[in-house]
Amino acid sequence: MKISVLGAGGWGTTLAILLHFNGHQVTLWEYHRGYAKELNKKRINSQYLPGVSIPKEMIITHDLEEATDNKNLIVLAVPSQFLRGVVEKIKHFGIRNSILVSVSKGIENNSLMTMSQMLKDVDPYLNDSQIAALSGPSHAEEVSRRIPTAVVAASSDYETAASVQSAFMNSYFRVYSSTDILGVELGGAFKNVIAIGAGIIDGAGFGDNTKAAIMTRGVAEISRLGLAMGARPKTFAGLSGMGDLIVTCMSKHSRNRYVGEQIGKGKTLKQVLKSMEMVAEGVETSRSASQLAKKFEIETPITTEVYKILFEEKDPVKATTDLMARDMKTEGDI
Repeated sequence: MKISVLGAGGWGTTLAILLHFNGHQVTLWEYHRGYAKELNKKRINSQYLPGVSIPKEMIITHDLEEATDNKNLIVLAVPSQFLRGVVEKIKHFGIRNSILVSVSKGIENNSLMTMSQMLKDVDPYLNDSQIAALSGPSHAEEVSRRIPTAVVAASSDYETAASVQSAFMNSYFRVYSSTDILGVELGGAFKNVIAIGAGIIDGAGFGDNTKAAIMTRGVAEISRLGLAMGARPKTFAGLSGMGDLIVTCMSKHSRNRYVGEQIGKGKTLKQVLKSMEMVAEGVETSRSASQLAKKFEIETPITTEVYKILFEEKDPVKATTDLMARDMKTEGDI
């Protein structure tokens, strides 16, 4: 297959190399012209994926038209809040016969759309069989070293999901298929907010008991909101729900957990983000998730407290105390 990966961050570069390993003809697009030249020359993404060689056969370009014209598959690895602008540009190129695969885990601010919903909003001529998402517990740092990983490829069209599954799957990257693209996208986006909460717990010095409670009840509120939006319940118990939440809340590679940890230690959000080169999707998704919870009248206490800590400077200890002091519930009330 002729495949393009838009976005030469750590994840985009990792997936481009993986797809090349699978025998596809791969083009990697980098937004910054100067960095695209550096990648072409050094064949190492020293800024986002140090130590991993980029095969010389892979095309690296700054030209969007070159990257997207006449491709079977276009992988969208641009951060969610910047993806609309990229799609606005590529819709004028030869993508009418391409499958677009979003690997960004976020909800667009203001519109409150998932990435697949945003794609159709930008280009109404796209049909469901052209849109897919790939999500699951998959840190680039590990996939790039060919550590066994399992993810899910989703599209509302079964054949499209199966096609994406086939394109990505190999001996170290196992891919399941799903037709619940909404649930897969929501699970991948909302878990980042819970991961910030888990990081706050770490940074503030609480224990494993507290973190386990945040993770477990986090799945409950993700599921509650997802069901209200039309997703399937089993999806949130799968790789893009519970699986991704576990790795993002626990891993040293998690940018979202790192943001929370630093805030739990007393830093401001501005200070933390200034020190980071990569994007922590959960920060902006906490805005969108809070708005969606209000829109659908769903109770999401952890998401609410994370939002207040990030944007209203609420004290993390006070936020944790407020969560513990909520009215009594039965565990069946997800």
